[in-house]
Amino acid sequence: MRTRATLLRALPLACAAALLLAGRPAAAGHANARPADGDATRTEARDTRFYTPEANPGAYTQALGLVRDGRLRDAAGIVSMARTPHAVWFGDQSPGVVEKEARRVVREAAGQRSVPVFALYDIPGRDCANYSAGGASTTAEYREWIDAVARGIGGHEALVVLEPDSLALLPADCGQDDAEGTKTAARYTEVNHAVDTLEPLARTKVYLDTGHQGWHSVNSIVPRLLKGGVERATGFFTNASNYRTEEAGSWYGTLISSCLAYVDKGGAGADCPDQWWPRADARAWLDAHVDADPARMKHFVTDSSRNGRGPWTAPAGKYTDPQEWCNPPGRGLGARPTTRTGDPLHDARLWIKIPGESDGLCLRGTQGPQDPERRTTDPAAGAWFPEQALELVRFAQPPCADGSGRRPRTHRRPPPFPPSRARRAR
Repeated sequence: MRTRATLLRALPLACAAALLLAGRPAAAGHANARPADGDATRTEARDTRFYTPEANPGAYTQALGLVRDGRLRDAAGIVSMARTPHAVWFGDQSPGVVEKEARRVVREAAGQRSVPVFALYDIPGRDCANYSAGGASTTAEYREWIDAVARGIGGHEALVVLEPDSLALLPADCGQDDAEGTKTAARYTEVNHAVDTLEPLARTKVYLDTGHQGWHSVNSIVPRLLKGGVERATGFFTNASNYRTEEAGSWYGTLISSCLAYVDKGGAGADCPDQWWPRADARAWLDAHVDADPARMKHFVTDSSRNGRGPWTAPAGKYTDPQEWCNPPGRGLGARPTTRTGDPLHDARLWIKIPGESDGLCLRGTQGPQDPERRTTDPAAGAWFPEQALELVRFAQPPCADGSGRRPRTHRRPPPFPPSRARRAR
């Protein structure tokens, strides 16, 4: 087993390979943005520089092994992926620890003139006790935890992706609630507390969960957002930890934002077009019923970390539960993080999920323990998955080596191997 000292000595070779073969350092918030339909001439503000946290140590271990095997191009791709801005995940830490870590991150980001993205993941009953089970035990514990995060952020700039799956996967959705809906009511109380605690911070924006466009219809998720307090948040996010295309996620976000605006003026959410309407019919409805200024509508962000090839479709009839969301084969990195989306409602493309980290033990309806599609036992949720990491790099769209769109800056050394820290893996 390689020691930390060995990794530290050998890492510069892997990083040098990354710089040599990729040609450019990973961009901090600069990406291949594409203007939305009818908006090609829109002049956009300066792009936001997003914060790059410490990479999963498994990325550098894998890159080092690839260099030693002479696979320099693969090593370059892994290091480039690891050095691309992505979310900092918090969950399961004590209030004292999460406050300290949040404060460290915002101060470090401020020193780099970058904006950190926090994925907060500590809601009671998280993930319906499935692959990413955990979180606070009670509503009171969760309130204390959120209050600690807020103290850590303070007056610094931050973007908060609040509790993935918290609204798309309520306790009532997975048979964990009682007849009175006690746990689901508590979920809404918890999300509202987080919004009311974090959004009022001077430079913090909070986005709420919608799942993805292949899950809830617009008519289904809008009432959940309203109950969760979206009217007091900056907006919502789509596709977290999933593989839906940017085009699909952006359209889903536009429909949700438009429906929220329609409801805000007294309309019925049930009348709103959903993502399965013919596009021309939906646009005609929006033109007729929604005339709000985009600046006053709810904005959204999307997760583009692994959607370069879009979702995976399992072979017909092969599995009783295909688990298309769980370590699907042949996927690629998506658009790099950026605020240059070409859409006034679409605040940013982000890497919310940390690419290269496993979705969990995927059995696809079989007895396991192997993933029958990959013929290997997948790592636990949040653990580094070398096989999938290489796929994401090789099948990236746009290609991994072309992520920044800027000239090489060869006078800058790559960052040193980060110290080991306790962190929530997803």
